[in-house]
Amino acid sequence: MSDLIAPADVALPADGFALFPDRSVVALRVRGELKDLATVVDSLDGVEPVTVSSPDGLNILRHSTAHILAQAVQRVRPQANLGIGPPITDGFYYDFGVDEPFTPEDLKAIKKEMERIVREGQRFVRRVVTDDEARAELADEPFKLELIGLKGGSQEAAEGASVEVGAGELTIYDNVTRDGETAWKDLCRGPHVPSTRVAGNGWDLTRVAGAYWRGSEKNPQLQRIYGTAWPTKDELRAYQQRLEEAAKRDHRKLGKDLDLFSFPEEIGPGLSVFHPKGGIIRYEIERYMRESLLANGYQVVNTPHITKGDLFMTSGHLQWYADGMYPPMVLDEVVDADGHVSREGQEYYLKPMNCPFHNLIFRSRGRSYRELPLRLSEFGSVYRYEKSGTLAGLTRVRGMTQDDTHIYVTADQVKGELEHSLAFVLQTLRDYGLNDFYLELSTKEEGNPKFIGDDSLWEEATQTLREVAEGSGLELVPDPGGAAFYGPKISVQARDAIGRTWQMSTIQLDFNQPERFELEYTGPDGEKHRPVMIHRALFGSIERFFAILLEHYAGAFPVWLAPVQVVGIPVAEEYGPYLDEIVARLRAAGVRAEVDHSDDRMPKKIRTHTTQKVPLQLIAGEQDRSGGTVSFRFRDGSQTNGIPVDDAIDKIVAAISGRLLINTAEDLG
Repeated sequence: MSDLIAPADVALPADGFALFPDRSVVALRVRGELKDLATVVDSLDGVEPVTVSSPDGLNILRHSTAHILAQAVQRVRPQANLGIGPPITDGFYYDFGVDEPFTPEDLKAIKKEMERIVREGQRFVRRVVTDDEARAELADEPFKLELIGLKGGSQEAAEGASVEVGAGELTIYDNVTRDGETAWKDLCRGPHVPSTRVAGNGWDLTRVAGAYWRGSEKNPQLQRIYGTAWPTKDELRAYQQRLEEAAKRDHRKLGKDLDLFSFPEEIGPGLSVFHPKGGIIRYEIERYMRESLLANGYQVVNTPHITKGDLFMTSGHLQWYADGMYPPMVLDEVVDADGHVSREGQEYYLKPMNCPFHNLIFRSRGRSYRELPLRLSEFGSVYRYEKSGTLAGLTRVRGMTQDDTHIYVTADQVKGELEHSLAFVLQTLRDYGLNDFYLELSTKEEGNPKFIGDDSLWEEATQTLREVAEGSGLELVPDPGGAAFYGPKISVQARDAIGRTWQMSTIQLDFNQPERFELEYTGPDGEKHRPVMIHRALFGSIERFFAILLEHYAGAFPVWLAPVQVVGIPVAEEYGPYLDEIVARLRAAGVRAEVDHSDDRMPKKIRTHTTQKVPLQLIAGEQDRSGGTVSFRFRDGSQTNGIPVDDAIDKIVAAISGRLLINTAEDLG
């Protein structure tokens, strides 16, 4: 909420320009709804200014810049058809139907046109139209016509389509020049900044990619131009610097450079294989998590990768999640000698979720209230048919392993178990080196048929989650409509080393699944009762968590996670056996250590292992061998000489057990 207030002498009715003359204000919020500054209000009740630097203000700025981009594209490529142009995190994009892909020369011309449009100071003017009027005005825009036909449908027309059409009235935004001429127009719900000049301070185009219309591979492939927009040039430059740093940390690049994982074409898109170095990092991530689970009262289970389709009918996944599942395999059909089917085959599915299996484990025998809370945990492989255009390295894959936990509790245990789960999640993430968090509360959207179950149970679950989240002391951000189809959730959002936000752990309340599976336990009164189910995934998936840690540390992992923790580098070949003895002792202590016996000269060996981000290099020459010492060399190039071997081994073991990040001599102590 802004601290700005309307002048006391403004006569009502008045528009936003009169109410909030400060140029940082780009829109109004009227009783919770975002409006253009040109909106006239009769009362100040529920009227707030929206500044350009606020989250809503940034979205409006970026969406308006997307319109400037689209107008510029149609100036350069008059035959380009308009798709969808929403704001996204840190920027915007716009999709175009064009005969030929955009070239670098096209982008230069488009940017020049955008600069002209900004200088022209075109006003964004909202206009309400009927469906027929919109079709007539946009007769040459086939994608817009399709959106008009989908207006108010039961499901979103396309990703980002909510900025174009909704369940209410249709509106077109005209870009009006200083002489009152309409230079361009677009189907849009708005709101927008008052003028194109507002967007002129800090924007840029970042890249071009292909994108299927409405996200379906069955539809035409469009050209998507991405851009970014900020209130000031300084903020734009800071963002560009963050992008440069993010590119250096891109887990796909680091995965190749450090030989950690790959995506062989022979296996298929979104299906990764982990190489030995990546495999040991993954092993350590999982090992520590398993130890933490057992120490906190979780029980380990294991379930198969496929199941009959009936299980997902019972859970509701086939009704509500079928598009995200691989198609079924028809198995177990029996055909007699005459070719007649004597037994129909059954449909089997690769599992996209583990929860239905855990419900069957709970239901496998009678349960008592004394067993609750029952915490069932599994590192379960799941498979989801993500659209090929959405795949992104390890952060969006088709085959993944989830650290999936389902907790069954009595009604009066819910809040305490949620508090326990959240505390466990936060502490475990801190142990992996993530420390900057906020929480997001995802709730149902009223009237959306996606969400199933009794409204009163949803309200109760949402309120309980809100109380637990607020009790943590962390910032709580609402996420209306972001809940799973069966219940609300808290998600832990973590900021990494360069300030990017990643959704990490989720904790979801579910009153629906126990009902669908008829789960019961015997209470202290001897009667049958329905448990409440809590879904808890700490990593989301191992693959995605691996990618986040890889980018967070830029490949320079804490010693305990580093694939090679120590490498010995002899000053000359004759000192190799001395280092072999030290490395043998380290290995006996559980340290991943090796000696570089290659023919490379010592400086090249140092460069090689520094590039591979090995945390600790042990260098030994004649003085070390005769004195029973070694020299440490660190990632930053600093060095500590003459450390007795016993002390060196103790320091290394302590760094591993303490899960320390060692980049400098000071870090090791």
